[in-house]
Amino acid sequence: MKLLSLILIAFVALSHCGILVLEMFYWDHEIGRKVFNMTPEVSSSSAVLAMNQGLYNGFLAAGLFWGLLRDRTDVKVFFLACVIVAGVFGALTAQPSIFFTQATPAILAMLVLLLAKRSHN
Repeated sequence: MKLLSLILIAFVALSHCGILVLEMFYWDHEIGRKVFNMTPEVSSSSAVLAMNQGLYNGFLAAGLFWGLLRDRTDVKVFFLACVIVAGVFGALTAQPSIFFTQATPAILAMLVLLLAKRSHN
């Protein structure tokens, strides 16, 4: 169970690294426009905001990697909770599919992490 939680948390962290790259470097590019379904005008006018969003996603990934490397349950729980809140907020305010791409993997990772912790104690 612990190994599964580590794999799921690493997946969430790597996903946020991918989001960082998309938002910071490919937002105003054909790839970013296709992924986020934007026109060139929209991607151009929002590129600076997207870079900021990408940076925040990088912080989420860094926190999850920190929790993994130091084996800190409290850190993993905190950053997974941040991802869940961001995913729910994004689903409610931007695009409903964000719940499935961002919040759902973090919810699964959180559940498995807490079950692994409970079975270990």
